Amino acid sequence: MADYTDAHLTTILKRTKVVAVVGVSMNPVRPSYYVARYLSLKGYTVIPVNPGHAGRFLFGQTVRASLSEISQPVDMVDIFRRSEAVPPIVDEALAAFPDLRTIWMQIGVEHDEAAATAQTRGVDVVMNRCPKIEYQRLFGELRMGGFATGVISSKL
Repeated sequence: MADYTDAHLTTILKRTKVVAVVGVSMNPVRPSYYVARYLSLKGYTVIPVNPGHAGRFLFGQTVRASLSEISQPVDMVDIFRRSEAVPPIVDEALAAFPDLRTIWMQIGVEHDEAAATAQTRGVDVVMNRCPKIEYQRLFGELRMGGFATGVISSKL
């Protein structure tokens, strides 16, 4: 697993305005739903991508069947798919968004070759991490026992 500095992750989260979430679910108990919802509540424009739900509405946006259906610029593509599904998603993202800044693969999702393809094009890649968790950690929103804290207790 790559070691991403807090400064690098903070830069990515601060510069990102529009996130396409590939593999988003309409089910509110699924991680892809609540991560996308969290990002939308934090002010990001979240464009949901899932061919099984195309045309429906989620977080104020129309669900798209694919990245190529998105007509506006996207800063980050957040991937909620199995690792073996990543290469065509990265290829489509690079083709659809010439100014793409970040490919983010969720916890458990890694693909070194696809990452190298994106990095060769100057796109930052984060693998096996969650932007919701990193946002909460980096911007002091972690909660323990119902209270916001910037320090994690050693009494776990």
